[in-house]
Amino acid sequence: MKPAFLLSALSLLILSCTPPEPQAQAEPAPQTEPEPAPVSGDGPQSPRDIDNPNGKNKSIFSLAPSPDVMNLCNIHFHVNAEHKAEDYSILAEGEPGGYKCGTPLTPQELQAPEGEICKGLKPGDTVEVHWVYSSCNVSPGKGLGSCLSDACSNPNLRVEAQVFILVNDPNALNFDDFRLGGQMNGYYQPKALPGGTGDPVRYLGSTTGPSFTAELGSPLQVSWSVRPQCAKLDINSLGEWCKDNVFQEDHAHGVRELVTDPKQLSEIK
Repeated sequence: MKPAFLLSALSLLILSCTPPEPQAQAEPAPQTEPEPAPVSGDGPQSPRDIDNPNGKNKSIFSLAPSPDVMNLCNIHFHVNAEHKAEDYSILAEGEPGGYKCGTPLTPQELQAPEGEICKGLKPGDTVEVHWVYSSCNVSPGKGLGSCLSDACSNPNLRVEAQVFILVNDPNALNFDDFRLGGQMNGYYQPKALPGGTGDPVRYLGSTTGPSFTAELGSPLQVSWSVRPQCAKLDINSLGEWCKDNVFQEDHAHGVRELVTDPKQLSEIK
């Protein structure tokens, strides 16, 4: 075999065994934070800090009429305040959350009452009571479903709210004064609404309760009227109401976590 041919064959063998040049690796795509899940309700949400007027939710709906020209359809209450204000700003530890009144109480006011009150309430507890009104031609009843009807599925809703601290004192406010009364000018009304606890803060929001979160909002539109000061309420009077009321309410409901994202809040004007 000729030397030139051997050289050429050897060169081909070397080339075939030479590993290919490494190719430049593509730069990894930059990682971005996932977008937060949208709130299912398009409108502004509740509850909120009523001392903070800021809000950037652009959904607008008209304020509901005054309560005297709407039907009181439901009364219920939550353990601890769902809303927050200077007078009830003590964060409740653990479940269910919410806020407590800072009102100082005497040993007599904190004395345990006889028997169980509304499935576990005790003196010193804070509750937020909601009087719910509907523009529908409905009668008072159980749950927020009583505020709707087949002929009126998208009503104007209004909630009048008052935060109470419960005391064992017959001289404190009596819940019997605020329970369902009768009809006035054709509209179901409470005997009275609480007064003397500051000018109510009015804003556009939603329904509340622990089934709603920052990711899963309420789609219902509610005109809120929240009183900014705590009031003392005789725990025994609330206990009597829990035993017998047309709304079938016998215990305190849980709370929804405070809504703080400005995009989920209306502006308080």
